[in-house]
Amino acid sequence: MKQAGALGGIRVLDFGQYIAGPMAAMFLGDQGADVIRIDPPGGPRFDTPANATWNRGKRSIVLDLKNPDDLRTALDLVDRADVMIENFRPGVMQRLGLGRAEMTSRNPRLVYCSIPGFASNDPRAGMQAWEGVLAAATACYAPDPVAKTGRPIYTAIPYPSCFGAFLAVTSIAMALNARERDGRGQGMEVAMFNAMFSAVSNRAMKVWDGPKFHALPKGHHLLCKDNQWLMYMPGDKHMAKLLDWLGLDDLKGVKLPPKELTQRLVEPFRHRTAADWEKILGELGMEGVPCSTSAQWLHHPQAEATKIIEEYEDPVLGRFRGPGINVRLSETPGFVRSPRHLPDADRAEILQDLKRVKEATTPLGAEDMRGALSGVKVLDLCLFIAGPTCGRTLAEFGADVIKIDSPHRNPVNWHFDVNRGKRTFLLDLKQPEGLAIFWKLVDQADVVLQNLRKGAAEKIGIGYEQIRARRPDIVYCSINAYGQSGPYSHMPGVEVIAQAMTGMQTRFGGEKPAINPFNACDFGSGLLSAYGIALALLHRRRTGQGQHVDNALLFTASMLQSPFLQEYAGKQWNEVSGLDALGTGPLNRAYEAADGWFFLCAQPDELQRCEGLADIAGMTGDALVQALESRFRARSASHWVGALVKAGCAAQRIVNDIPDLMDDPVVRAHGLSITRFHEDVGAVTTTGPGARLARTPVTVGRASPRPGTDASSILAEIGMQGEMERLVRDRVVVVEGIRGSTAAG
Repeated sequence: MKQAGALGGIRVLDFGQYIAGPMAAMFLGDQGADVIRIDPPGGPRFDTPANATWNRGKRSIVLDLKNPDDLRTALDLVDRADVMIENFRPGVMQRLGLGRAEMTSRNPRLVYCSIPGFASNDPRAGMQAWEGVLAAATACYAPDPVAKTGRPIYTAIPYPSCFGAFLAVTSIAMALNARERDGRGQGMEVAMFNAMFSAVSNRAMKVWDGPKFHALPKGHHLLCKDNQWLMYMPGDKHMAKLLDWLGLDDLKGVKLPPKELTQRLVEPFRHRTAADWEKILGELGMEGVPCSTSAQWLHHPQAEATKIIEEYEDPVLGRFRGPGINVRLSETPGFVRSPRHLPDADRAEILQDLKRVKEATTPLGAEDMRGALSGVKVLDLCLFIAGPTCGRTLAEFGADVIKIDSPHRNPVNWHFDVNRGKRTFLLDLKQPEGLAIFWKLVDQADVVLQNLRKGAAEKIGIGYEQIRARRPDIVYCSINAYGQSGPYSHMPGVEVIAQAMTGMQTRFGGEKPAINPFNACDFGSGLLSAYGIALALLHRRRTGQGQHVDNALLFTASMLQSPFLQEYAGKQWNEVSGLDALGTGPLNRAYEAADGWFFLCAQPDELQRCEGLADIAGMTGDALVQALESRFRARSASHWVGALVKAGCAAQRIVNDIPDLMDDPVVRAHGLSITRFHEDVGAVTTTGPGARLARTPVTVGRASPRPGTDASSILAEIGMQGEMERLVRDRVVVVEGIRGSTAAG
């Protein structure tokens, strides 16, 4: 029998404000948790239509934590809670009497998650970590490396808050798994700055003696008859078919650079609409989709078919369309419990609950765990980025992950980044004996993870239903671009295609769509798939039942844009966009100093306290912008950042590129930039994990070994070590000749 959610019976206290905290609590509520939202007098500090999404399904109470009676109520709620979320600056909750150490001591079963902007041991911990400051600090606004203007590019998508929420909710689900085994909760800190290293990790990877590369796929744009842009992937495999279809015989067999080839296609593509070309390219096996706006995505047939966009009721907006459930579980599918509740709407009910006798809890166990997923075995069959990132995340939390790659694919894509912490096995599943070995591994596994297009695993014989027939308790995760339903579900798709279809490229580029700066859909899907697997494992611990976990790049793209994806009567699509954008207003934007750019987030009264700016603080609009531009160009970025922070503003030098970020002393000291020796290639720098769990710490794991290194030990575990020589001779198992890659091969 299907259950409403894997987190049924879990009570969550949401003290969060702005984006990261409320979004993380929303994810938990969507999976069945009873979320109590606790707002200060006056309601949420961020008054935005997106609260209709982030605060859905939650009960609401308003508490003034500076009032002794309200503080006692908060403490009573903590005593009965399973999870507590807050995203204030380090030290704020402690000063209010609700600090992490005190609350986990008071309630030893409590999972307490802090999501500050900067970590408590970061020199910037005391500064207000507004979104623009965090984005500037993590290269979100880096100048275009192709245009080489040196001018930063503002993006409205709140990457740090979103990845803070993604990593936080994943960490919470992992901690609940650990608690299910021994009854003990724990504190954790998931700083948004740290979480961003999950989003940049493929661009951060550096093989010191190897070639430089550009990590984003080389998609190209063409304008069509209806003046809509189309994004397509010009792979050699199918380009000949397109040229043949177009009758461009003179280009067949000519190795033109993709950019030059695209120029030759400009005129032919202007003769048909973007929708026509999407159909034609699909029939030719090529990846290509029209670049939609967010408004178009809300009514796209794939959005509706997968229910990643649905219609809801809200007490403020009325009827609206917005993001649906992100990660999908077959037996505990999740649901939106209710529309957003107005502030304090549930006070009487919540206070009445506190009068009931507190339920008895099971005694605390003494199981010693090195990681939250210690003892869990994962078979990772994934390619490229999203799926392997999920496997890497499971390994960071303690799972034994066996990365199974095909000996027919050389190299293993992004190997040194996404496969750290795993064991590696090159197994030919096209051979009957290779498939038989896989089934022996399945018999010992807890999780199977794949990111093939829909139907491909079934053709091999290793789809969910096929594996479940033998292992009813298996947790099986599928990740693809489009989801498991709808007209696009069988099609291939990659990061830039998801960006194009959902409106991300149109928002970033403006008049002409542009690829966003990170593989955020890939890495976000990897994290949220790990969240879904953790939920499924929690459910299995309670019931013995396995299930299918489903996630897609389109789902993550929708959640990344959740600040804007609410369509209602009177909606205005007016967020800042375009490659010339610097911010949202005079006091929330990038400015050029004498030696570089920095980002300013300030209130007018704060600006007035800043030495050298008090006389212009009363200005507004363009006049203020011009005055600030003139003043800031006269001194260095470090001077102005120091002066502004001293005055109570938030300011941050804009990090110009990822190598600059990875070389930061704070980043290295926090284990977010790690350089280690790798067999065959030497020194490689990668990112490290961003979550900090007190009792079951995450680990970076060993450096990615040469593909195939662990064949002997893996075969020994299934009683086949004595067969290894023959298996290698027959190329069922491969131990050498396949190399790891820093990008897509």
